[in-house]
Amino acid sequence: MKSFGTNISSTTSFTLTAFPEMEGLEHWLTAFLLLLYIISILGNILILFIIKEEHSLHQPMYYFLSLLSVNDLGVSFSTLPSVLAALCFQAPEIAFGACLTQMFFIHFFSWTESGILLVMSFDRYVAICNPLRYSTVLTDIRVAHMGISIIIRSFFMVFPLPFLLKRLPFCKTNVLTHSYCLHPDLIRLPCGDTTINSMYGLFIVISAFGVDSVLILLSYVLILRSVLAIASKEERLKTLNTCVSHICAVLIFYVPMVSVSMVHRFGKHSPEYVHKFMSLVYLFVPPMLNPIIYSIKTKEIRKRLHKMLLGSRL
Repeated sequence: MKSFGTNISSTTSFTLTAFPEMEGLEHWLTAFLLLLYIISILGNILILFIIKEEHSLHQPMYYFLSLLSVNDLGVSFSTLPSVLAALCFQAPEIAFGACLTQMFFIHFFSWTESGILLVMSFDRYVAICNPLRYSTVLTDIRVAHMGISIIIRSFFMVFPLPFLLKRLPFCKTNVLTHSYCLHPDLIRLPCGDTTINSMYGLFIVISAFGVDSVLILLSYVLILRSVLAIASKEERLKTLNTCVSHICAVLIFYVPMVSVSMVHRFGKHSPEYVHKFMSLVYLFVPPMLNPIIYSIKTKEIRKRLHKMLLGSRL
């Protein structure tokens, strides 16, 4: 117990790192990141407002899109305080407990996004492969249960991470690579054995991201098989077009996520700015692009935006 107390008291805070490699360009970088935050936050709030106000959008597909927008807001607000502190106010220190809390929420929202993308692929599968059963399969109650299940799964997967870190002695440097706290970054700092942490991290990545991505791929294999059975080429393209937004959302989430994992595990000797750039893409790009993609590709949302911006003139 004495050793545990010493560990906690010896590391009361961490030092966040901005972009020392971009000396002289800090103001431009700060402005760029703030612009990404503004686009992400306003875009997702706008999506939620449109879905709430437009009764024709009160359908399972848009309920899942609402959940995705809420989750993207969670990602943005999880990183915003420390990024602002490190870049705008030159206050890079973050308390030990606050860092673990931020790490929990960042990874919680990441796991939740993966689950949301999975149920959205199931929605597309039912809509295309079993359209006559769509309303009976995806009832409001079932949609609510699916959403709650995603949140519970993500919570219990991420919940052990802070406690597994808290038990370790932090006697190395307390300087982090990023301007926010991530699990792969934090497990580099303890001087104790981090095997359990690494193994558990790998386990939840495989059991969540791995399983989700395989099931999403399977759903699209089944969708493609059903679409190819349609005789008319125009109908095939029209049907596939309903999946474009979701496919884009899957790609802009999973490609950066896989890239970040590969860099952390196999690119340990690569320059620090590579790690930072990949992490920024992973955390900043999906929340910013998701509302843009769905606003452009979803006819109902696009029409509502036209009404809001141009009044009755379409």
